[in-house]
Amino acid sequence: MDDLSRIVHSVRLVDGGTETPDAWIHVVAGRVAASGTGDAWRGLDADEVVDAREVAGDAALLTPGFVDLHGHGGGGRAHEEGRDAILAARALHLAHGTTRAVVSLVAGSPADLQTRLGVIADLAETDASVLGAHLEGPFLDPGHHGAHDPALLVHPTPDAIEALIAAARGSLVQVTLAPELPGGRDAIARLTRAGVVVAVGHTSADADLARDAFEAGATLLTHAFNAMPGLHHRAPGPVAAATGDPRVTIEVIADGVHVHPDVIRILFAAAPGRIALVTDAMAAAGATDGTYRLGSLSVRVQAGVARLADGTIAGSTLTQDAALRTAVAAGVALPDAVTALTSTPARTIGRPELGSLAVGAVADAVLLDAGLQVRRVFTGTV
Repeated sequence: MDDLSRIVHSVRLVDGGTETPDAWIHVVAGRVAASGTGDAWRGLDADEVVDAREVAGDAALLTPGFVDLHGHGGGGRAHEEGRDAILAARALHLAHGTTRAVVSLVAGSPADLQTRLGVIADLAETDASVLGAHLEGPFLDPGHHGAHDPALLVHPTPDAIEALIAAARGSLVQVTLAPELPGGRDAIARLTRAGVVVAVGHTSADADLARDAFEAGATLLTHAFNAMPGLHHRAPGPVAAATGDPRVTIEVIADGVHVHPDVIRILFAAAPGRIALVTDAMAAAGATDGTYRLGSLSVRVQAGVARLADGTIAGSTLTQDAALRTAVAAGVALPDAVTALTSTPARTIGRPELGSLAVGAVADAVLLDAGLQVRRVFTGTV
C-alpha cells in the first residue's frame, strides 16, 4: 500500500451519495486527513500534489476505491489456481479501480476447498487488498447450480461448516447458501455466529423461504435474478423478499448480460443504498476470448460472454469500472452507482473504514475522466 502523503485537487468528489465540485483531499499515512473545496489545500504539506484536471481532464472525478464482494478471477487466471493466480487477478482488477476484494471460490471437494481457503487466509495476512474468502459453493441447490459442478454440491452439515470455518482461520467473509437444503437454517445461524456474512443464492427458494433465511441471519442476495426464481407477479421470489428487507444487500452483475439495464435501474429504485455492484468475474476478465476453466468446468468466452457448453452463463468478464458505466447508462444516478461500488459493499461485510473518502477513512481512491474511464488508482493503508 502507498504511504506517501498526497493532495488530490480540482476534482468533482463523488462520495457518500453526494457530488462536491472543485474538491480536494489530503492523505497522510494512508488515510484521509482533511478535505475541502477551492484552494485551501495550498497551505498543506504533501509528498505529491495531483492536479486531477491534468490527469483526467476538466471533468475529472474522484471516488472511493471500489470494493468487490464477488469475483472468481481475471487477467487470464482463476482463483482456484492458487496464490499467484489470485495476485494476478487482483492486479487486473486493481487497475480498473477495485482496491479491495473478497476472493470467491466455486464449488470444490472438501479437501480442495480447505486448501484454497488456507491459501486465501495466508494472503489476507500479508495483502490488505484481499479481504478474505467467499465460498459460493458447495451448499447450493443442484437445480440452480449455474456454473458450479453439480457433482460437488453438498448439504451444509455441521461437520462441513466447522471444517471450512477452521480452514479459513478467521478469513471466511461470506458464504452463499441455498436455504432450502437440509440443515440450511441451522447453517445460517452457525455461520453468522462465526462472523460470516451469509448470502441466499443458487436457490429454488420462494419469497417466504427467502424471508425466513433473512430472519435466520442471512444479509445478502447473491447475483440477483441469476440462479434463482425470478420476479413473477404471483410468485415474487427471493428478489422481492430482499428488496423488502432493509437488512439485506443485493448483489447485481451490471454487465448488460446477466441483468437487463432496465432491471438494474428498477433494483436501484426498489432498494436504495442496498445494491452492491459485483463483477462475478472469471479468468477471462481483462483477457481474450477463448476457453478457460471455472473450477472443474470448461468455459467458452465469445465476444466477452462466458458460457458453459450448454449455454449457461458462467461468470462474467466484467470489471467494476465497466459496471459503473453500465449502471449510469441504465439511468442510475452517478452518486448512487458509486455508493453501490464502495460504501454499500464495505458496510455489508463490516468494513466501514473502506468505501469512503471521509476524514479518517482509508484513502483508497479512483480518479476517472468524464467517460468514467479509470485514469489513476490510489491505495491507502489499513
